[in-house]
Amino acid sequence: MTTEPQRLQYLEAMGLTAWTARYLLPNARPTEACEWELPTPDDAVRQAPAERLQALLETPAKPAPAPAAPQAEPHERPAGPRKARALLGGVVPEAATVDEAPAADAGTDAAEEAAPQEALRFALQVACLDGRWLVVLPGEAAPSPVAQRLLANLLRAAGVTPEQPPAFESFHWPQIEGMPVQAPLDEARQGLAAFLAGRARRGWAPERLLVFGEDAILATVLAIEAERSTALDLPAWQGPSLDAMAGSAELKRQLWPRLARWHRDWCSEADDG
Repeated sequence: MTTEPQRLQYLEAMGLTAWTARYLLPNARPTEACEWELPTPDDAVRQAPAERLQALLETPAKPAPAPAAPQAEPHERPAGPRKARALLGGVVPEAATVDEAPAADAGTDAAEEAAPQEALRFALQVACLDGRWLVVLPGEAAPSPVAQRLLANLLRAAGVTPEQPPAFESFHWPQIEGMPVQAPLDEARQGLAAFLAGRARRGWAPERLLVFGEDAILATVLAIEAERSTALDLPAWQGPSLDAMAGSAELKRQLWPRLARWHRDWCSEADDG
């Protein structure tokens, strides 16, 4: 199930602005609509014990029950500020408290199974030739003028003649820092798919993927095997970076046989379309 933070992150990747209040006026009561809650049964377990106890300290003590009222069972009595301060100060071990132990025991396994993980981090520059071929350059930096000239020359030599020169856009993951992560690889792939889906509104309909350069995390996300990206379900090629080829005549010679295939693929896919 997609959580609200994940949904906002995918919308961010698609280029859609989600209007959410990010600031609170002084002394204003927070609105529940701005709070992100994970839809899991172990939310109480995820919250740090110190935070729960601090909330007890800040909550006024309830008035004592009438003398005739029956005594509550030990596990039903609310924890008072004195007990909370003792726990915060380490006077009473947390594991020995009656109020906290049952919740921790009941949700330990679930908390371990759904423990937040570290998000996969990668960045890329991407262009789409006439909305058909994705050209991806791993890294945060935009392609240098030398790299752009080399790419234009390679495409011209291959007979790949887009109507417009490649216009690169940046994409990085995660889109929003601090989001809870349960399935890093799946969420990274969904984020990239959301980015491409957003560009579909501008006419992107990828038929093929060309990757110039290597990045271990991006390679895992794209999952290129046997000249196909299983993650994007596209025919794919991956080779040296443009900057590396710009300084190596040998790398250019190795790419030459591939250019003829690119010409056939570009023309045949255009005819099919």
